[in-house]
Amino acid sequence: METGITLDSYLIVSAVLFTLGVVGVITRRNAIVILMSIEMMLNAANLSLVALSAYMGDITGQIFVFFVMTVAAAEVAVGLAIVLALFRNKQTIYVDDVNILKW
Repeated sequence: METGITLDSYLIVSAVLFTLGVVGVITRRNAIVILMSIEMMLNAANLSLVALSAYMGDITGQIFVFFVMTVAAAEVAVGLAIVLALFRNKQTIYVDDVNILKW
């Protein structure tokens, strides 16, 4: 009887992480927490890509993870720059209080 971690376990953990990320984006109003939730969703996608790639015996999914990590790093850099700019202008990081795009 096999007692190792199966593909289903990895996919369930990935689904739970992605769901927590979506809940964090929808319910939170702090811009930094929203960015962290987006990162959690990207990491959940990376986990499922690596698990499926290892299960299939193909390295393509693992290579694709490097591209996703590059996009995530760029998203963090741009997102934090936007949060810093908003904080300097409005003195808050809550997305409800920021209304500079309204006429």
